[in-house]
Parts: sequence; structure tokens; C-alpha cells
Amino acid sequence: MTATCLETTANREWVVVNVGTRAVEWKPMEEIGDANLMAATARGDDDAFAELVRRHQNLVFGTVSRMLGGQRAESEDVAQQIFIRVHRAASRYQPDAKFTTWLLTICRNCVFTHLKKQNRWKKEEPWKDEDGVETHPLDHQMDTLTGNAREHLLKQELEKVILAEIAELPEAQRMALVLRQYEQMDYEDIAQVLSATVPSVKSLLFRARETLRKALQSYLHATH
Repeated sequence: MTATCLETTANREWVVVNVGTRAVEWKPMEEIGDANLMAATARGDDDAFAELVRRHQNLVFGTVSRMLGGQRAESEDVAQQIFIRVHRAASRYQPDAKFTTWLLTICRNCVFTHLKKQNRWKKEEPWKDEDGVETHPLDHQMDTLTGNAREHLLKQELEKVILAEIAELPEAQRMALVLRQYEQMDYEDIAQVLSATVPSVKSLLFRARETLRKALQSYLHATH
């Protein structure tokens, strides 16, 4: 029976030893699978864990940031907590599903716990001008802009509005939407992350999109 042994070297490459034939094959670290990196992490290999973080930090931070409405400092703190949990769980990790699915399940748990502790999310108070009339600060900025600058500002503002509205969704809807819309995950993988069925995920997505559609219609009407 063939077994695989992984060892790190000073130049951060891996030696893969095929025990059955004693054949030795060199591989760059980035070609090693996540499950093997987790096994090495469990044995105390810090380089293996660093590679896992490098490989998946954008996925984790992007998901957390969108779940929290784009709050960067807060998102960085939660993302750090997620990777701490990954490190602690390395010895118990079983590659029964995709590593990213397992990782995002931890992400879901950390984000949901954080939101409950923070009792989130509160809407911002409406902006009013000096006469006390409810308006939007974008209206005043738009008066001084034309052409591409105007379009760029509108795009930036719309992205902020979308993130804020996503942050208003119920947690399960929010997670399903972020994973589907921004990470292009399959329904089956999202169902695993949420411990739900595929029909439930589709229902969550439908309700989330309907809520966003209505919210964005109201916003676009108010800014025109």
C-alpha cells in the first residue's frame, strides 16, 4: 500500500515520499492539497498553515466583509478568529467534504456568533440638510460632477448601498446570497455550509433577491 509523507525544506518546497517504491518527488507548496496542508498543520508545521491562510484569506475576508456590511477593521478581526479556529481544529479535521465548504462552515459560525453579540444591524439615520429636509448627501456631490466622475461616484455609492442592504438581510439569507452571488458556489455546497437542503437554499436566495430588488428600486427612485 502506498503512503505519503510530507516534509518541509528551507526553501519551502515539499518532499513527497512514495513509501511503496521509495520514489521521491519534489513539489512546490502551492501544489499540495488542502487536506495534506491541514495534516501538516496538525503536526505543528507553521509553513503549512501559512500556506492555507495565503490560499484562502481572500475567500474568508471577502465573505466576512460582505456579511458585515463592508466594515474593514471588524471584518479583519473576525477573519483572524476564523483562522485561529482552523488552526485549533487541524488535529480533528476529516476531509469528508471540500476544504472550502468546511472552512466556510466555520466562517458562518463565527460571523453568526459575532452578529448576535453585536446585536446587528442598525440602519443609519436619514441625512438632513441645514433646513431639516431629509435628503441624501450624494445629491450635493452630484451637483459638482459631470461625465465619468459622476458615473464613478454613482457606482461607488450603489456598491455601498448594496452592501448595507445585504447586511440587513436575515443571517441565513445573507450567507446564501454572498456565497452564491460573490463566490459562485454551487447550491449543494451552500447547503452544506448552512446545514440546509438545496430547495431551502434556493428559497433563501429568492427571498434575499426580492428584498434587495425592492430596496434598490427605492434607492434608485430617490436618487433620480
